[in-house]
Amino acid sequence: MTTIPTTSTTAVTDLSKDQAKQELAWLADTLAQANTEYHKQDAPRLSDAEYDAYKQRNHALEVQFPDLKRSDSPSDTVGAAPAEGFGKITHAQRMMSLGNAFTDEDVNDFETRVRKFLGLTYNAPLSFTAEPKIDGLSLSLRYENGKLVYAATRGDGTTGENVTQNARTIADIPENLSGAPDIFEVRGEVYMSASDFEALNTRQTAADAKTFANPRNAAAGSLRQLDANITKARPLRFFAYAWGEISAPFAKTQSDAIATLAKFGFQTNPLTATCHSAEALLSHYRTIEEQRATLGYDIDGVVYKVDDLNFQKRLGFRSTTPRWAIAHKFPAELAWTRLDDIEIQVGRTGALSPVARLSPVTVGGVVVSNATLHNEDYIAGRGGDGEPIRDGRDIRIGDWVQIYRAGDVIPKIKDVDLTKRPADAAPFIFPTTCPECQSPAIREDGDAVHRCTGGLICPAQAVERLKHFVGRAAFDIEGLGAKQVEQFYTDGWITTPADIFTLRDRYGSGMQQLKNREGWGDKSAEKLFAAIDDKRAISLKRFLFSLGIRHMGDAGASLIANHFGDWDSLETQLTTAKIGEGATWDSLLSIDGVGAVMATSLITAFQNDAERASIDKLAAELTIADAVQVGNVDSPVAGKTVVFSGTLERMSRAEAKARAETLGAKVSGSVSAKTDLLVAGPGAGSKATKAASLGVETIDEDAWLAMIEGL
Repeated sequence: MTTIPTTSTTAVTDLSKDQAKQELAWLADTLAQANTEYHKQDAPRLSDAEYDAYKQRNHALEVQFPDLKRSDSPSDTVGAAPAEGFGKITHAQRMMSLGNAFTDEDVNDFETRVRKFLGLTYNAPLSFTAEPKIDGLSLSLRYENGKLVYAATRGDGTTGENVTQNARTIADIPENLSGAPDIFEVRGEVYMSASDFEALNTRQTAADAKTFANPRNAAAGSLRQLDANITKARPLRFFAYAWGEISAPFAKTQSDAIATLAKFGFQTNPLTATCHSAEALLSHYRTIEEQRATLGYDIDGVVYKVDDLNFQKRLGFRSTTPRWAIAHKFPAELAWTRLDDIEIQVGRTGALSPVARLSPVTVGGVVVSNATLHNEDYIAGRGGDGEPIRDGRDIRIGDWVQIYRAGDVIPKIKDVDLTKRPADAAPFIFPTTCPECQSPAIREDGDAVHRCTGGLICPAQAVERLKHFVGRAAFDIEGLGAKQVEQFYTDGWITTPADIFTLRDRYGSGMQQLKNREGWGDKSAEKLFAAIDDKRAISLKRFLFSLGIRHMGDAGASLIANHFGDWDSLETQLTTAKIGEGATWDSLLSIDGVGAVMATSLITAFQNDAERASIDKLAAELTIADAVQVGNVDSPVAGKTVVFSGTLERMSRAEAKARAETLGAKVSGSVSAKTDLLVAGPGAGSKATKAASLGVETIDEDAWLAMIEGL
């Protein structure tokens, strides 16, 4: 059993030496793994914000406990060792990383440090360059006598991967230079444009191949292919912005050097500017930040460099970073972009949900093109209590909006820039009819949401209910996912859940057979029919959850199932129950965790004629097993709140949750201060991080199985 130490809630000055040593060891392992995932595997699990926070924490610990600094300290590490499969190239001049600035104060401190080191007074002239920090893969190109001889990734800074043949396929990289020094190492960033990234993922999806989370991962994965033909087929670009070993000087300033690189035929960033103070640097930073969503490529900050190359030489380097440069990072979970449209989606309960369609921008390592707008009040600038939010600023199509995304949370809009609002932007009028079936969309008193009154005649509600029905926590029918449900519904093959269980009878033989559809055959059709038959026996809890009754989720279904025990009792009592009075009503409210809202919704569903007909038709096709009464109150997890995250390899997630509930545990889907135990498999990600920050006990699957063995 392993407990991950806390890495963020305890002040460094409050730690004992032993605690600091333990945390430094954990940070070294965690950051080393993160470097491998980012630089070698092109599949990072830590967000940029988490990575930077861990690096800062590690540095703070080393300052407080200098004698505990490890030989493998993340402070002295650049990138990751080259991957197997590529030849190795030792850089003639080490490829460094950059120190980071996160606040205006950090930038002012950078200027102050440079002036102090150089012995310059506050009024002495000092120039810097400021350029967008491209979010791609660092590459070094070595030219000898004007000819490209090799290209190497950064690797661990000392040794990189030989990707020469791949680099030659990139149009932005010249094969020959005219007028360059005899030995000339050009350094820059390989990247992929936003439009090319979207097109690549579309092709990958069509070919049923791996898609990429963001353009950086796509660019890195494309460059680091063992087959150069694959790289050639990928639309990679290259910005040049620095150099390594050179046989002769070619410029006196950073800005002149960039101009010279452009003359040699390299693409350089047009937003690079020369600034003469920290204030000017910050002003250019904000100018670039405002344009971020419309650049057509990903950036994650702005890099500042001392312009005078003689000053750069005097300033020199620390162990892994230059003193003359710093990267001013954008807030990892925030970005400004344009709101292109507001669309209304209809959910399985009839709720009309507004969705913001955005100009795509990368936030927290994920390309975001949509954000939730919650409801009518949120768009209008009102909170749930009627009080103003965003100082009462409403949201309109065409606005520039600030979006945020933290951890696994769906992107949301934080603010609106009224100075950029188009003159013709009109307040958004929330629809009062359903966009799918044109039935009235009513907002009842006390409800923040407009709801379609079309019920089962509304195609959006019907499809969403069917998707919910086949979801993992409901019937979880192998081979019948959201995509298949949509197609079968569109073709009129299934309109209610019960239709799924008559599919074999209707489309297993005759002229119109499932096996004759595109993408299906004898084996796949028979496999689906068998999977459907396999789910004809279902637990009462899963059956209830599958119905998609409003206000009743997975936990509520479990409470209701355990209370009634069997289908006959539940069906009989709910058929005659009265809302607000009677024995069944009182019995429902006596359940810890069930309130009047859920009880009302449950009774209403069972007494609505159309809903009840659908439920009865479905139940006739199934064997509904009685609820398993919770036992083992003496089990080690009885009464505790347990969360499962990541991939479980020896049992399904559903099986693990059911087992935990049988042992008396309450299973939750998210980590909070009330969580007692996290069972984390590979890919646990942000839940493991949050558990660590809250000090929640965390174990792996083997430890979980050992804990419940024999119970």
